[in-house]
Amino acid sequence: MRGVRPDDFCYVTPQSKRLPNTSMKTTPTPLTAAAVLATLLFATQAFAQAVPATETADQQEKEDEVVRLQDFTVTTGYRSPKAVDQIPGAIKLISSEEVTHTLLLTEDATAVLARTVPGYAPATQALNNTGETLRGRVALRLFDGISQTTPLREGSRNGTFTDMDIVSRIEVINGPSASEGIGAAGGIINYISKSPTKEGSEATLRTKFSDQGYGDSSVYRVGLNYTHKAGNNDLIFGSAFTRRGMAYDAHGRRMGMSQSGSSNDSKSHNLFIKAGHNFGENGAQRVAITLSQFRLEGLGHYVQDLGDRALGLTDSAKRGVPFGAKTEFNDFSQYAIAYTNSALLGGSLNVQGYKASQAMRFVAELGGADKQDPLIAPLGTLTDQSEIASEKRGIRSSWSRQGLFGIDGAEVNVGFDYLDETAQQLLALTGRVWVPPMNYTSKAPFVQASYTRGPVTVSGGVRHENGELQVDDYTTTYFRNRVFVSGGSLTYQATLPNAGVIVRLPQNWSVFASYSKGFTLPNVGIPLRNVNTTGQSVDGILDLQAVIVDNKEGGVSWQGKRASLSASYYRSYSELGSSLSVDPITRDFILQRRPVELKGLEFTGEFKINKEWKLNAVYSHIKGLTRTSETGPLDREMGMGNVSPDKLNLSVTWKFLGKGSLTIDREQLFKRDINVGRSGEEHTTGLTLYNLTASYPTSKWGTFSIGLENLTDKYYILPWAQIDQFQNYFAGRGRVYSVSHTITF
Repeated sequence: MRGVRPDDFCYVTPQSKRLPNTSMKTTPTPLTAAAVLATLLFATQAFAQAVPATETADQQEKEDEVVRLQDFTVTTGYRSPKAVDQIPGAIKLISSEEVTHTLLLTEDATAVLARTVPGYAPATQALNNTGETLRGRVALRLFDGISQTTPLREGSRNGTFTDMDIVSRIEVINGPSASEGIGAAGGIINYISKSPTKEGSEATLRTKFSDQGYGDSSVYRVGLNYTHKAGNNDLIFGSAFTRRGMAYDAHGRRMGMSQSGSSNDSKSHNLFIKAGHNFGENGAQRVAITLSQFRLEGLGHYVQDLGDRALGLTDSAKRGVPFGAKTEFNDFSQYAIAYTNSALLGGSLNVQGYKASQAMRFVAELGGADKQDPLIAPLGTLTDQSEIASEKRGIRSSWSRQGLFGIDGAEVNVGFDYLDETAQQLLALTGRVWVPPMNYTSKAPFVQASYTRGPVTVSGGVRHENGELQVDDYTTTYFRNRVFVSGGSLTYQATLPNAGVIVRLPQNWSVFASYSKGFTLPNVGIPLRNVNTTGQSVDGILDLQAVIVDNKEGGVSWQGKRASLSASYYRSYSELGSSLSVDPITRDFILQRRPVELKGLEFTGEFKINKEWKLNAVYSHIKGLTRTSETGPLDREMGMGNVSPDKLNLSVTWKFLGKGSLTIDREQLFKRDINVGRSGEEHTTGLTLYNLTASYPTSKWGTFSIGLENLTDKYYILPWAQIDQFQNYFAGRGRVYSVSHTITF
């Protein structure tokens, strides 16, 4: 409900858990698409209601029914289990089956979000996730509740931090959350790891091979997950290794090596261990220890082979040793210990302590203007590459209780979070500081309450963010005039309220309305490294002020036995927003602090024709506005760096021979022309891609699967690459063939 399809929850049982295509084809407008989709969904409702109840046996009818939302709970954004049908907001739960389905097609970690979440932007098909926003804002990415995002110096590389096979589900909360702090202004994406669910030991081995028919295009993956559960003790161990070759477009040309990092020509390995022990009366208490280590590193066999945008020749790659002989990497690790007590003062206590480190090295660059220094080498001859490093440690705690003060339907959740994070960016080959060490500490109490009476649930809460940013004295690089900047500290105080109501109407309809505020910091490292005038101090830089977001949303949903639909509309506004634009000289992103208004409309729908056939639809329309200058009206539309064009994703699934499954996906991105004839003019072409996956389980030999990404072998320019930035003119992948095998023993 409320922007959610019932199919989003089917993975849980109640007990467990060349050039752009210029052919003269008529492209539907976003409003037309929305109208068509709405018509189809309402027709689906009528058809589903018209199906005679006596046409099938009771068991088959039960299998055909859409799963009830009230059977499922989420924790993300609420910090305690919360029934989905009592949450006034748009939520998307991505099942392990949906994650596995996407991995049959591609190793891209964020592709599953682009396919299934209405407001999520198209995947970049690279290691960087620049422009992969959620409803036009950078989302807070969590892994088991621990932040993988580095807002102090957002390098757009935090979408790839673990092997996706260890992920049980993904909970996506659209819009700000009162129960999460820095970075949660645009929404939350929480990747939740798997846990043992049945007694005994079990091992699952997954292997995959992908290829495009070229000598260096192969991808190999092997992963093993082992689980053990014996009484009060449980353990899960996961390890995976992947080796990726080069990707080719539909014209047989190698994809370029993104300046921000490429997953092509790379290897990755992942180690995940989680051990838990239940104790106390009735096993009410539990302690769990988690270790996660992930590293993706370039192999260094290729270098950039730049194309020519004016001639329509895309960037490519050729054999060679990268400048500086150091390859790019993503290195993420975290350690956590969690304690829960479900019988403390009549409620449930959750405490988690953690330490996490994140490091990202970018591609070495020869002659880059912003990395030159005549004291080291003649201008234009210096090679350097940057690295971002972040260290986090903190505590997350909450206590919740139902039936507070003896009032049926009342629930309260109180908590306190502490965070200490240090981040910096270095020019690694020459040992220079590009962004000085930045230390941010936060102490944030919060309280959330809800009350359900009959068909109505009202909720509200508040979080108080109390943070401090500390930066020492530093000197900028030669490119920024070697300016001395006085260090200092900035204090951030913000009170973030939220309120919502959901009304469950007759005939399985429901409506909701909500209001919430969110808090985050801008990409602090960019304004710090860009200081180029004397007399500056950290506490006097306007661009370091916090981003406070007001989010208002309303929606409606309907759920039948075989079909469902939902729609939501939202408005998100920040007086001192944070948006990206492209510097016309350096072709790199620059940070702009101006008001930002985002408005969007989302549809989702599902239709289970019978137990063999199922249809799904996802539609999203977003429009972002900001100012052209420091003053003036909100009249400049925001482009691909922040807001993606409208999209319509459709899929049909066929269950065959009782066990097999075949799915065809259709992903459509609409063309867009904004700011025509004025500053910020931008044109992106439409795009339609098809994918196919099929799986068949056997009783003895495991499950065999195939995947065909870009089924029709369509040539296209990646959406984010259609905007001229720095060395980013890339075509998308052509057809990719994949074969996978899974066996459990």
